[in-house]
Amino acid sequence: MIRQLIFLLSLIITFGVFAYTVRIYIARFRITKAGFPVRETGKRILLMLRVAFGQTRIFRKPVLGFLHALVFWGFCVILIGSIEMVIDGLAGTERILHILGPVYKVIIASGDIFAVLITAAIIVFLIRRVFHSVKRFHGIEMKRISHVDANVSLLLILILMVSLLGINSYYLTLTAQDGKEVYGFFPVSRYLAPWISFPSAGANVMMHEIYWWTHILVIFFFANYLPYSKHFHVFLSVPNVFLGRLEPLGKIKTMESITREVRIMMDPNLAFAAPTAGQAAETVARFGILDVDDITWKNYFDSLSCTECGRCTAACPANITGKKLSPRKIMMDVRARMKEKVTGRLMEKTGSSDNHTLLGDYITGEELWACTLCNACARECPVNINHPELIIGMRRYLVMEKSAAPGELNAIFSNIENNGAPWQFSRQDRLLWAAGLDVPVMADLASRGEKPEYLLWVGSAGAFDDRYKQVSRAFIKILNYLKVSYAVLGTEESSSGDVARRAGNEMLFQMQALMNIKLLNTYGVTKILTCDPHAYNTLKNEYPDLGGHYEVSHHSQFLDKMIESGRLQIPRTSKLKQKITFHDPCYLGRANGEYKAPRKVLVAVAEDIVEMDRSKSFALCCGAGGGQMFKEAEKGEKEIFIERTEEALSTGAGVIATACPYCMVMMTDGLKYKNREDIVKNYDIAEMVVIALGMQ
Repeated sequence: MIRQLIFLLSLIITFGVFAYTVRIYIARFRITKAGFPVRETGKRILLMLRVAFGQTRIFRKPVLGFLHALVFWGFCVILIGSIEMVIDGLAGTERILHILGPVYKVIIASGDIFAVLITAAIIVFLIRRVFHSVKRFHGIEMKRISHVDANVSLLLILILMVSLLGINSYYLTLTAQDGKEVYGFFPVSRYLAPWISFPSAGANVMMHEIYWWTHILVIFFFANYLPYSKHFHVFLSVPNVFLGRLEPLGKIKTMESITREVRIMMDPNLAFAAPTAGQAAETVARFGILDVDDITWKNYFDSLSCTECGRCTAACPANITGKKLSPRKIMMDVRARMKEKVTGRLMEKTGSSDNHTLLGDYITGEELWACTLCNACARECPVNINHPELIIGMRRYLVMEKSAAPGELNAIFSNIENNGAPWQFSRQDRLLWAAGLDVPVMADLASRGEKPEYLLWVGSAGAFDDRYKQVSRAFIKILNYLKVSYAVLGTEESSSGDVARRAGNEMLFQMQALMNIKLLNTYGVTKILTCDPHAYNTLKNEYPDLGGHYEVSHHSQFLDKMIESGRLQIPRTSKLKQKITFHDPCYLGRANGEYKAPRKVLVAVAEDIVEMDRSKSFALCCGAGGGQMFKEAEKGEKEIFIERTEEALSTGAGVIATACPYCMVMMTDGLKYKNREDIVKNYDIAEMVVIALGMQ
């Protein structure tokens, strides 16, 4: 009975401390904004099973991923044994769950094996942290306390595993001494028990008790230590994955408060109409994110789920090239600022302000503007944290509240407003690229009562960039060769708004989008083709939020479809003989998961294709996304496009293939910088098809 009372007291203290911690976190969550309705439960469960329990993100680094997965799976099994210990401690029973029969034997055997495997994995992790200088474990955000915290957590886990093996071993010794039935199966401890048992029965009883109490008390301590540790993800990683985004990584959430304002600008009569479902009914205090009371509950949940593993930062092209941005730091800053702003009951009651803000005191504009929004961080995160959402939110504040965007971006905004393109070209010049080609225009077809199957969205780069005009012309030749029913908007086309949105100007994006949607719907457009992955992503994933629903295809997908169907046939003798490497556009690959189509097109037109070291979902950004192509890069050790060009050149390829106007500009500049433009060519996949067909 005394044993039970001591255990009960320990459990009450554990739950009491935990309840106090929960209250602190509730106070912090209360100052955040509403996030999103949690729907599509079936999809979320599948996502959780695949990413959280299947550990698919962790396995992107196979060896270390396997070790981490073993630790996770082992904890899932051992958790059952911990629950049993709590029941035994309260009820005074011994291994009460043996009533589960054969299932219990499987659970105990698995836990016994996992205890050894986890012990080995933890020792490897400790050696790497203490003796190896792993780059991603370091950074300006990683203070000494972060490393101490990691080591303490690993040591606690190690103690848990050793004590579990001790419990099991001495349990077997005691049951043998007393002639009792053994509950469970112990494939490891059965061999360990003879080596550590004592001749004295009393000594064995004492050692069993020492290991038993050590194990359960460490569990109780660990449960209350975790919420104050980076290892809080032990509790939060699974629910965070369940609550993670289901949409493609390239999609940015629409600010509905902005939508209402823009619609009123376009139709003043709407000012007197009641807000529609989903639109903000009250005045929005602030556009974008200045402080932690502007973030959503999910943003804060993300920050608490961050393991500080550094995979996001290690994959960030800005960080790789020596710039200040670190996605991990963004998450840690949110967590630290929230702790500073809401320090439990005192701040909750007084509502006092400390005159600090997340943006400014923790995160600088230099960090935010260095981001290319390539989504490499979000793709690598083992627990599906969405770093770009916070970066976009803070950019929105800088642009729409403070007018503090870099000067080059302000010029771009002005050009889009006045000319419908990021450059100072007249709208009337939007069709000059097609000189000498037979290019049908939507307005002309509509005047004759005709409707094409496809609208070809040329995009601003396809119409105005000297290099990418050649790609537009090449794709037109293919469409005409295939006798595809299509048309372009010509002088009626305007910027999709992609650059404005990713640079933080949500107002300008929605103005562009709503005008474009009105025009497209007027023509009854249902299918859209484009050579621009950024326009592809925006039209496909973001326009639907504003009423624009279209079947959008990137030209690589269209070409793949034509080749697959047999409509487009490349003679084997016409295949390009040069070695070719392909650079994955971020907004075709990571943002929308399309890696196969461009490669299948290349296989059809080329004989020798070699992959870069970082390709497909691991591919390095070209450095142009997120508005970067239109501004000076932040200070660093190297430009991102140079890093990527050097990687492409290291393959020995004579042709760098691309499928994006931004990528083409950056890779072309990279070749010029390396003085290789006369030796190595940069072609879009459409140009390569034209070359293979002999239509150049």
